[in-house]
Amino acid sequence: MATLSPTNSPRAVRRRVSTRRRAGSHLPPYPSQESHDAALNAIRFFLKAHTVYDAFPVSFRLIVLDTKLNVKKALQCLLLNGVVSAPLWNSERSKFAGMLTVLDIIHLIQYYYHTANYDAAIADVETLRLEALRDIEKELGVATPPLLREHPSSTLYDAAKLLIQTHARRLPLLDSDTETGHEVIVSCHKELQQLHLSLRKLKIGTYVHASSPENVPEGHNPYYPIATASLNTPVFDVVHMFSERSISAVPIIDEEGVVVNLYETVDVITLVRLGAYQSLDLTISEALKQRSPDFPGVVICTASDSLGTLLQLIKKRRVHRLVVVEGEEEEKKGGKKGRLLGIITLSDVLRYVIGASGIGEGVEQEEQKVEDVGSS
Repeated sequence: MATLSPTNSPRAVRRRVSTRRRAGSHLPPYPSQESHDAALNAIRFFLKAHTVYDAFPVSFRLIVLDTKLNVKKALQCLLLNGVVSAPLWNSERSKFAGMLTVLDIIHLIQYYYHTANYDAAIADVETLRLEALRDIEKELGVATPPLLREHPSSTLYDAAKLLIQTHARRLPLLDSDTETGHEVIVSCHKELQQLHLSLRKLKIGTYVHASSPENVPEGHNPYYPIATASLNTPVFDVVHMFSERSISAVPIIDEEGVVVNLYETVDVITLVRLGAYQSLDLTISEALKQRSPDFPGVVICTASDSLGTLLQLIKKRRVHRLVVVEGEEEEKKGGKKGRLLGIITLSDVLRYVIGASGIGEGVEQEEQKVEDVGSS
């Protein structure tokens, strides 16, 4: 084997020293808990200093549905206007009557599945009024949505806290008419780069409990507590998951747990609007072929992504949730790239940003507490 010696080694060519000044570095400062907390505090200060009225667009359209309207027409109104929820108005009492959401329609499908045959359900849904939906929720034993509301002059911070406390996805804003006293429905409603701590450390979202699907006993859900389905799962089975768990999306995975798609409540509503009730017996694979072509796709991230990156992605893609999958870091440890790891919703992000998790409560601090308890 050839080796280099002092006599036959090549001469090193010395480069002339440059006299030009070097440009300043554009690299961000070294990530620290302090800079992350400072950015988080800046966001909270902004939310406390601005009202929900400040967040209103210059021009917007508000869809309000009368409780006497039948469900089918209300559903068509939502879809034609590109919204998935709307405030309800009781015209007899001139009062706010709650919100109509996609989950209400899912509960309705669940109710007919248990109590009526196909023909009876088709006939009934043509005349059923929105005011009857609350009675159906009682029949199913699901919680009745609270009549939460806020005033337009409330701070964004207080409105966000109310959303967290009630687990609501939308918050109607109500004022009162100064002449009649009746309620009036008004609406429904650079620090990011420093939020560099990872989602795994901040524990934002819901994650699979098992370290690996192979470690889960047979017969148990390897992705607990996340509800999952495959392309061969019937749509009706997923509808039951929506209704029983009060969720709005289920990851679709293959045999290895790799995320291949996402089935949402909006997909079910599209089938119902088209009158394709029998399509609920189709598999997810068949139902996805009827999905609207403007579906934005499944937005994914990894647990090592930062909160700042997540917020920028939500803003750019305008999504309500992201699916967390195993990335290169997990693959190096024997994992499977693209395999389901968790789900992060806007509510999860809001809960952290508002402060329910507390500033600076990383995994390392929690582990330290456990060690301290164990050694005492």
